[in-house]
Amino acid sequence: MKRGTLAGLVVLAVVVIAFLNYVGAKNTMVAKHNDVQAQFAQIDTQLQRRADLIPNLVSTVKGYATHEQAVFDNIANARAGLLNARDPQSKIAANNQLDGAVGRLLAISENYPDLKANTNFLALQDQLEGTENRIAVERRRYNLTLRDYNTYIEQFPASLWAGIAGFHQDNAYFEADQGSRSAPKVSF
Repeated sequence: MKRGTLAGLVVLAVVVIAFLNYVGAKNTMVAKHNDVQAQFAQIDTQLQRRADLIPNLVSTVKGYATHEQAVFDNIANARAGLLNARDPQSKIAANNQLDGAVGRLLAISENYPDLKANTNFLALQDQLEGTENRIAVERRRYNLTLRDYNTYIEQFPASLWAGIAGFHQDNAYFEADQGSRSAPKVSF
């Protein structure tokens, strides 16, 4: 075999191996990106569930605390913001606003002993607590899935192909905002 032919075969083999590596890496990036989107959809489902519970909770509280209109308006605005948010960043920001507004709503119940004894309020509060727990679980899963995706596209050799294939690190981790890091003081 001629030296030129051997060199050509080696170059062809390197190109084929690089191409196969690219295809494999791109397929993995697509799968991991889709996992991130699917996991965020799970959070979105739980956020929607919570948003659906809140009007009933507000209605129950309104029956006892009619003069707390500013709190009710804040909740309505925060809920609307969450329902209108379309991308992970805006949903995360809207969720943080809603968290604060709901916390203030639950805190005002302290001033209304009859409200704290209302069975509808207690049932809604239990449902809201269960939903909050589901949101926490889904947020954790989402963050783990996102971390897995980010790690993959940053590691060699996938990092070589990520930019070419249009994949970039995603920093939309679902984290609690600074104000929610300390629990509100509410006692029932």
